[in-house]
Amino acid sequence: MKTNIGIKQENISKVVEILIKVLADEFVLYTKTKRAHWNVEGPDFYNKHLFFEQQYDAIDEIVDTVAERIRSLGHYTPATLKDFLALTHLTEELQEKNDANGFIKELLLDHESIIIYLRENINLIANELQDAGTSDFITGLVETHEKMAWMLRAHLK
Repeated sequence: MKTNIGIKQENISKVVEILIKVLADEFVLYTKTKRAHWNVEGPDFYNKHLFFEQQYDAIDEIVDTVAERIRSLGHYTPATLKDFLALTHLTEELQEKNDANGFIKELLLDHESIIIYLRENINLIANELQDAGTSDFITGLVETHEKMAWMLRAHLK
């Protein structure tokens, strides 16, 4: 059954294409944050272990809300690692050292990359694709990622 919410089906499909990439980015970021949580070492291990746990819990909620937004628009979500790796803007490769600062630098770059991608699509989705709901939704994601990036950046000072 087609979704009848006052947006052309063609526009919904274009919005979903954007959201699917967001979902892939979020899932890869979640996985990388889990890796940091599991593998961080050093004198600040316990604090960073808990910090990364808070971060991946927040990203897990984002993953779910993005997937649900896609479903609310009448589309199915990709749900395999292979699909996510093909769709993401991020890399799963660790570029930094396997320590707290290395993980933080890596995750910060990923959050900033997601923020830029989301910001690039806010007006496109609202104005050209006529989907104010999804535009508002990804604006909220920008705010969430900005706060998470700030928290990461604060650890590097």
